[in-house]
Amino acid sequence: MANPVREFFGGVGVLARGFVLLLRKPRLFLLGALPALITSLVFLGLLVLLVVNLVDLAAWATPFSDGWDPIWQGLLRGAVSVGILAGTVLLMVVTFTTVTLTLGSPIYDKITELVEEELGNAPEEPDESLMASMWRAVRQSLVIVAVSLLVSVLVLVVGFVPLAGPVVGPVLAALLGGWLLAIELLASAFDRRRLTTIRDRREHMARRRMRVLGFAVPTYLLLAIPFVAVVVFPAATAAGAILTRDLVPSGPAGLASGQDGRSGQVGPAGSTPRGALGAEAPRAYPGDPGDPGPQHPPRGPHPG
Repeated sequence: MANPVREFFGGVGVLARGFVLLLRKPRLFLLGALPALITSLVFLGLLVLLVVNLVDLAAWATPFSDGWDPIWQGLLRGAVSVGILAGTVLLMVVTFTTVTLTLGSPIYDKITELVEEELGNAPEEPDESLMASMWRAVRQSLVIVAVSLLVSVLVLVVGFVPLAGPVVGPVLAALLGGWLLAIELLASAFDRRRLTTIRDRREHMARRRMRVLGFAVPTYLLLAIPFVAVVVFPAATAAGAILTRDLVPSGPAGLASGQDGRSGQVGPAGSTPRGALGAEAPRAYPGDPGDPGPQHPPRGPHPG
């Protein structure tokens, strides 16, 4: 069974490797930052509007506390303010990701293709038509945004809990928001492996949950910072393609192992084995749970 702490930091390392890969292609990095810059300006304006009216929103949401002692009223409305802010940031980060991926779809597909070629044994391009692919992506993105809206409401409700709410709410937002974010960022690389549904992504992500959270939570927190998201987003797209190689074992044809490429074999403790990839396997990095260590040629029969 993989060490959870090691798996988590392995996920953090995936994001760092995404940065390293794209820094070698500065032109593509800058192109990937352009759609993120456009959407960041829009979402920054909405965030400023929210912060300016946050106190009034908290008072509007808690009219029953108007006659309370000022101390208790302040604690409750402070907790609700944090809940509103955390829930709204969660919704904005997921929506920001959806809009940015849609706006810069050709660029981010190119980034995914670059990562696949860089690491070797790239899967073949899916034979799905462009319109069918776009329509499916839009449908799935709307589902994820709808789920993020429900999670935002949950975070807001948690914010009503005095003392615990201001701590639990943001933590819950980072965990659940990061998970939803990862589902979006992994879509392109999963599509290339003929794993085209949200369920496909969730099933493979669940097998290495801590590794996914190690990638998703820092990415979520960085994307929540205005303009930092502009730099992080292209690297996060590249990291999503790298993470997919950890989650989906591939066969010689570049498809996920299993019938029709729909699922991989599950090893002990629910982990997904990193199967052989024909002539060339994905790179194993020192310290990575998938690193097989030094390899020795098989011994032949002893002469005589």
